Amino acid sequence: MKIIPFVAAASVVLLSACASTPKAASAAAPSSAPVTAGSSTGNSADLKPAQQLPEVDARAAEAAAFAGVKGKSVYFDFDQSSIRDGDRASVEAHAGYLSKYKTHVLIQGNTDARGSREYNLALGQRRSESVKQALEVLGVKSDQIEAVSLGKEKPRATGTTEQDYAENRRADFVYP
Repeated sequence: MKIIPFVAAASVVLLSACASTPKAASAAAPSSAPVTAGSSTGNSADLKPAQQLPEVDARAAEAAAFAGVKGKSVYFDFDQSSIRDGDRASVEAHAGYLSKYKTHVLIQGNTDARGSREYNLALGQRRSESVKQALEVLGVKSDQIEAVSLGKEKPRATGTTEQDYAENRRADFVYP
């Protein structure tokens, strides 16, 4: 019976040791005013080097530029490897991105399911090389571009309609 008051007292002591003290409201609430080079909040950890801000802006600009070219493929007519007039704007957008940001790209030439495997691999290669040459003419360096053929091995549409075939006759841009 004498143990119960002892256990209760020990529990109170343990629980009070775990309690944290509240922080001052001014220290806990972050300031909504921007920190500039001439101002001080009393905490040097809040200040950022001036060089980081342009770098963040450059990354944001690159991400916005990449969003403009991401997922844009070049489409081809049946049994052709010349770039259609309607797809030249897409090639120019990719060329602008590659010229400005000096990144690499893999161009994958694709075909529809008609034709032999060997023929489609050769046609896919001609398509990817056609896009590579167009990029080079627009100022992209050759060592930034790799052109390969996937032939009919990577269809985007699996049907057998002319619309499905047209969707598969393309060159895809793959960025790292």
